Amino acid sequence: MATHWYALRVKPHKERFVREWLEGQKMTLFAPHVQVQPKNPRAAKERPYFPGYLFVQADLQQLGENAFQWVPGTVGLVSFGGQPAVVPDQLIRELRQRIEQIRASGGLTWAELQPGDRIRIVNGPFAGYEAIFDMGLPAKDRVQVLLSFLSKFPQPVQLDVSDVVKVKGRVW
Repeated sequence: MATHWYALRVKPHKERFVREWLEGQKMTLFAPHVQVQPKNPRAAKERPYFPGYLFVQADLQQLGENAFQWVPGTVGLVSFGGQPAVVPDQLIRELRQRIEQIRASGGLTWAELQPGDRIRIVNGPFAGYEAIFDMGLPAKDRVQVLLSFLSKFPQPVQLDVSDVVKVKGRVW
């Protein structure tokens, strides 16, 4: 029996539902989430670290490669060339450590970002756009990014820090 970690793609905003469903099926999974400081006091205080994805440990020879295709709220396993991609155990351990570091520091903050870092906007009217981190604002949960969407000249846009995620690589 060879169990491996796999990335399971989840439909938008269904991470909690899928996590609870898989836990009910006694599956081993890792659903990294972090604390955030939302503007709306009724909004969720925790958000997925990888929106749209969970990690599941399974023996696909025993379960079958399509076992997760029919789980409610999912799209299926991340695959390349028709084969489910194995996520290395070391990566899962490193992610667990990183999540613990974030939790120990009180949640995500813009202190992790440097001017010139590429970011992706994940919530709000600009969701899906990439931008450049400009600076943190006096309110600790707000940031300013430079966004080019209507012209080739970047415009400053102020966002909640929980609405952005860092993308690898620097622009400047």
